[in-house]
Amino acid sequence: MSPLTATVSAPDTALRAAHRAWAARRTLVLLMPAGAVAALLLLTYLGWPALQPAVPVAGAVAAVGLGWLLWRIWQSPLQHVARRLDRLHPELEDSTGLLLRPGTSLNLLEQLQQERVVSRLPQLAAAAPLIPVRFKGPLLVTAVALLLAALAWWQRPAGLVTSSAAAGKPVPVRFENQATLPESAARILETRLWVVPPAYTRRPALAPTEASFRCIQGSRVRWTVRVSRLGKTPPVLELGRRQLRLRAVPGRPTEFVAEATLSASTLYRLRFAGQVSEEYAIEVQPDQAPTIRLITPKAYTLVEFGRPPQVAVRAQLQDDYGLTRARLVATIAQGQGEAVKFREVATDLSAALRGQPTSISVQHLLRLPALGLTYGDEVYFYLQAWDTHQQLTRSDTYLVQWEDTTVQESALDVSLGVNAKPAYFRSQRQIIIDTEKLLAEQASLPAPTLLERANGIGFDQKILRMRYGKFLGEEADENIGGATRPPVADEPAEEPGLGSVVAEDHTEAAPAATPKLTDGHSADDGHDHGHTPPSTDAPAGAALTAELMEPYIHHHDDSETADFLEPAVKAKLQAVLSQMWEAELRLRTGRPREALPFEYRALRLLKQVQQQTRAYVKKAGFTPPPMPEATTRLTGDLAGTAAPQLRRQVAASPRQPVVRAALGVLTQLREQHRPTSAATTLDQAGQELARAALQQPGRYLSALRELRRLSTALRTGQPVPEAALPGIERALTELLPPAPVTPPHPQAPSNRLARRYLQELSR
Repeated sequence: MSPLTATVSAPDTALRAAHRAWAARRTLVLLMPAGAVAALLLLTYLGWPALQPAVPVAGAVAAVGLGWLLWRIWQSPLQHVARRLDRLHPELEDSTGLLLRPGTSLNLLEQLQQERVVSRLPQLAAAAPLIPVRFKGPLLVTAVALLLAALAWWQRPAGLVTSSAAAGKPVPVRFENQATLPESAARILETRLWVVPPAYTRRPALAPTEASFRCIQGSRVRWTVRVSRLGKTPPVLELGRRQLRLRAVPGRPTEFVAEATLSASTLYRLRFAGQVSEEYAIEVQPDQAPTIRLITPKAYTLVEFGRPPQVAVRAQLQDDYGLTRARLVATIAQGQGEAVKFREVATDLSAALRGQPTSISVQHLLRLPALGLTYGDEVYFYLQAWDTHQQLTRSDTYLVQWEDTTVQESALDVSLGVNAKPAYFRSQRQIIIDTEKLLAEQASLPAPTLLERANGIGFDQKILRMRYGKFLGEEADENIGGATRPPVADEPAEEPGLGSVVAEDHTEAAPAATPKLTDGHSADDGHDHGHTPPSTDAPAGAALTAELMEPYIHHHDDSETADFLEPAVKAKLQAVLSQMWEAELRLRTGRPREALPFEYRALRLLKQVQQQTRAYVKKAGFTPPPMPEATTRLTGDLAGTAAPQLRRQVAASPRQPVVRAALGVLTQLREQHRPTSAATTLDQAGQELARAALQQPGRYLSALRELRRLSTALRTGQPVPEAALPGIERALTELLPPAPVTPPHPQAPSNRLARRYLQELSR
């Protein structure tokens, strides 16, 4: 009989069965992530020898925690189980606790309720577990732990294994006086090297073929040494100033290993059973930071009025092992004076760096309106790049300025400027605004309305053109751009306000007493028209000739001579009138889109004329000119800004007395003399030679080995290897500073007559 179908004689049996079913599911939920964590710890222990001491501690803590949780689950009181069943199942009517009470202590109503609970528990258990357990969270933890285990095993240091075959071929390591040792003496038989570059370099592990080798900064190097037999002490690795004892390989009593992470170039040698190897060099190559070279734009870029408000940014990024991230940081400056506001906008450019390339060209279009800029605003931007080692490089700051034509700029102080004709330089922009507004509304306007509005803008362009024509001596529309013509007698009089430059010129009638001239000018207009009647002495026909030539000769307001402008300004004004003519032609014919480029060119030329026609008055005293901001800002040019310095040449004191003393010892050894402190002096000089060997191992390392061998021979009383003395002397001499050059003593002439001649010249 199932426990859930128990009778009233054992009412708590169903409750205990529900507790055991819940505890079993809860135990399974805990064991799944526990097994994944155990796999993670095991793979970490096997693949990462450096973490082996910490893995057992972490495993012990995890095991204790797991045991405590399991004990709480299985030892949970039945009262807690009953309360949980009452909360989860309203059908039990909060009466599950009656199953824990003996039947003799219950009244009739409680016994009936107890029977109802016992009968309902099997029905609820058949539909679903009485106490549900969530599997989603533990499954997620299990998946994450297994993923970390796989990652730990995949990223494990491949070279840090105990197998001798995986450490590469043995490298030749020479020991001093190893040949003279007996066969039974303990010695190092072979040495293997294994270099594992940092993971971020994505370089494979390698086995050097020589004892002196190169590696990347941060590489982990493993030395594997096999000895003939065990000695009193294990082998020792002298790595620079450190001494590392090699540890025995489990299962191989004659093999020893040592590991070290290298961050700088150094020398190393092995020592075992009184034997010392020669010194070998390890050249560590540092990881260089990324380099950024901006191709476009220039350090200062001015976006002129009418040009597209955008700047193309193109840069070349390089790194020795790979690039991971890049971004463009723009600082926007808006406002003038004390009301300037700054805002920073960062744009990520890392999308082009997928795959971590070592060299790539990135591009970005800097759209000024999208950044919130308007006329007169500035944007400062620079690039940042990160490599796989998270080294950061920042480029120089570049400036982009959007030209503001409403601001009058000058190379000198603005307070010195006097605007010669300010009223004539402010309406061409309004014509451009009206034209652009007409083009925006062109699609919704009928053809007659479009032609009428374009004609009105063309009339405004005509009025402005005639105003500027006055600067070139042109006074009437008929005379601008063409020759005058003789008056027609039957030509009707012009109505006031239709053909004049200003309508007010025809609103008042001319006085009757004022005579009129044939060219439309009055006698009292302030001009000298030269209408002097011919004298009586003039030849016959002169009056008739003057009358015929009069319509074609205008003696005042000559466009070539009757103005006060410079030739350069006059040429630009003529170009302005030409552009206005073209714009007016297209506006009058209903082609506003074709007229817009001519209007822009006219405005640009007008701004140039405005700057050239400004007059300046020099102030009293000296006023230094301001810095050319557009060419010197953010360039880093410090020429002329450094503070004066007082320098003097001081003779250098004699350097490296230890090296000079060692050279003296070598000289005595050549003469078959052995000083008492010769070995100590040579060891001190060997330290200087070792520093030079770190920088140039190919030049000084062999001499350092010979020096070590000579020092050992002097200490043990062995014969001095005279063949090694020239190489040691040459290397020590190169460490000394160059001797000062002394002028050669002039040789006296051997001829008596020549000597007498020189004596006479020196008087």
